[in-house]
Amino acid sequence: MKFIHIVIASAFGSGFSPFAPGTAGAILACGILWSFERFNLLHSYSLLFLPFVLVITVLGVISTNYLEKDWGKDPKKVVIDEVIGMWITMAFIPFSWLNVFLGFILFRFFDIAKPLGIRKMEQFPKGIGVMADDILAGIYSNLVLHIIVYLI
Repeated sequence: MKFIHIVIASAFGSGFSPFAPGTAGAILACGILWSFERFNLLHSYSLLFLPFVLVITVLGVISTNYLEKDWGKDPKKVVIDEVIGMWITMAFIPFSWLNVFLGFILFRFFDIAKPLGIRKMEQFPKGIGVMADDILAGIYSNLVLHIIVYLI
């Protein structure tokens, strides 16, 4: 059971990257989005996308809570939050590599700088706090990306 939690929380092991594990998780999220689009499995503009993201978020919270005993509070190995944040960034955005690149840059900015109340989200307990800041960073990134894609 612990192995499944490690696979989920580390986003298939990308959290074990020796260099910038959060960035590795966000890059993995981009690759998964590409796979969804390429193989016509699930589109980021589909109404099924958000329930899918919600289910993965809940699994991420559960796995993070489970592993916190061994790994400590908000460990760098947990990057499922970056995956979720990146997917939220791309929700209802037409897939193109330019949009994914812009979304990636926006999400990493909001995730690292943590402006506009994002840092306060880390105060929530356990896995919810781990996920909440990236969810809000994803929401802000999504709003800015919508402005760029649809208004500029």
